[in-house]
Amino acid sequence: MPDCDRCQRYFNSYSALRQHENNSPYHHICDNCDKDFTSWNGLKEHYVQSCVHDYCQHCDSHFDDARELEEHYQASHYYCAKCRKFFQNAVGLHEHYRQSDQHHYCESCRRLFLSASNLNSHLNSSLHRPKDVPCPGRRCRLAFVSHSALILHLESGTCSSGADRQAVNRRVREYDTNNIITDPARLLTAGVGGSQTRYFATSASWNGAEYECYLCHRGYHSLAALNQHLASPRHEDKIYVCPLSSCREHFSTLSALCQHIESGRCGVSKFKVVQNTMDNLMGSMRRLTMH
Repeated sequence: MPDCDRCQRYFNSYSALRQHENNSPYHHICDNCDKDFTSWNGLKEHYVQSCVHDYCQHCDSHFDDARELEEHYQASHYYCAKCRKFFQNAVGLHEHYRQSDQHHYCESCRRLFLSASNLNSHLNSSLHRPKDVPCPGRRCRLAFVSHSALILHLESGTCSSGADRQAVNRRVREYDTNNIITDPARLLTAGVGGSQTRYFATSASWNGAEYECYLCHRGYHSLAALNQHLASPRHEDKIYVCPLSSCREHFSTLSALCQHIESGRCGVSKFKVVQNTMDNLMGSMRRLTMH
């Protein structure tokens, strides 16, 4: 005859015993694990600690998998996923992000970023910085938040002065005779005196499914998109180089090098020679747009 040792009771059938266990305040059963606990707290602790259960103790809710539980935490609770900590309110979570060195957090915008570079890009954007770097181009009234943004504008060929990436590169070749920010070996392969290889594609690049780049074999839906890709600096020599001996990272455009320097990622911006070089180069860019 089935019996309940905990309650010292006998039952006519196992179904009656099961009904007793489900209804009794002295039984708290986990059906998935077939475990019986003497209290609700014991069962709850089992849910929390067991790798079998994806359980939110704050809501007393079960979820299908760990991903769904994590999404619930972030949607319904003040939760730091990286530290796996809960907070009582938005103020507590904000203070955690603000004070912790483990997070890349914009305090004024209350936004969390995945990396320090992403945060720096955000802080250097027009949201936090005034557009106080005017374009010196003739009839161009645009202004930018940084020198790198100005150089990118000139490289894009959209400035009314007529400057473009090739003109910027030629100006740098003429100016940087000591090769502080340029690699002389790559300048030779890129062409001396400002000549550069220009790539373009024709309808012959159609491979039956898409327009294929003959340099990197990447596919595009239209010939115009392929030629836009070929006109970009993607396949140009990386003639620009970080002046810091412990870095020496290479870049294909001056704007990319400027972004690297402005980011402070390697600390090269702290050196006076680099500051003077970039300041003088900006003056050289101003003369370029006045020709």
